[in-house]
Amino acid sequence: MAAEIHSRPQSSRPVLLSKIEGHQDAVTAALLIPKEDGVITASEDRTIRVWLKRDSGQYWPSIYHTMASPCSAMTYHHDSRRIFVGQDNGAVMEFHVSEDFNKMNFIKTYPAHQNRVSAIIFSVTSEWVVSTGHDKCVSWMCTRSGDVLGRHVFTSWASCLQCPLKGWASACLGSLSQ
Repeated sequence: MAAEIHSRPQSSRPVLLSKIEGHQDAVTAALLIPKEDGVITASEDRTIRVWLKRDSGQYWPSIYHTMASPCSAMTYHHDSRRIFVGQDNGAVMEFHVSEDFNKMNFIKTYPAHQNRVSAIIFSVTSEWVVSTGHDKCVSWMCTRSGDVLGRHVFTSWASCLQCPLKGWASACLGSLSQ
């Protein structure tokens, strides 16, 4: 009779590997940088920071950028190194990050909403950025022209966006009633 050995996990609890400190207000988004030991954060203190892990094991900001309005949502596309940041004033701003993650250049501002942006997604294949906000709208914009291509109004504001990987045929919206 054959015996099978099953290993048991040492702990079923998550283990804190690193801690990043520095923002003066709530962090609204934290995204891992693929293929890098880095994190991009956006905060209500109006800053976007790119943190890279140094030889000491500590994360230090390699980019520190202050925005005009608190940051409420963010998405990052690694292959094109584009960051889209939603703000409390309703604007979505696009930036391009350098290959060494030491410089961030402003590309354009999209007039997406009349109020706080709650979620953003980006499709490099269609060159669309889609966002939703507290103004009860979902907006989609062309990143090539900067034009707002359309808007749809809901009865309450959406708190999140999700898009299927194969296309934009249907976007699922998580709605939060007020």
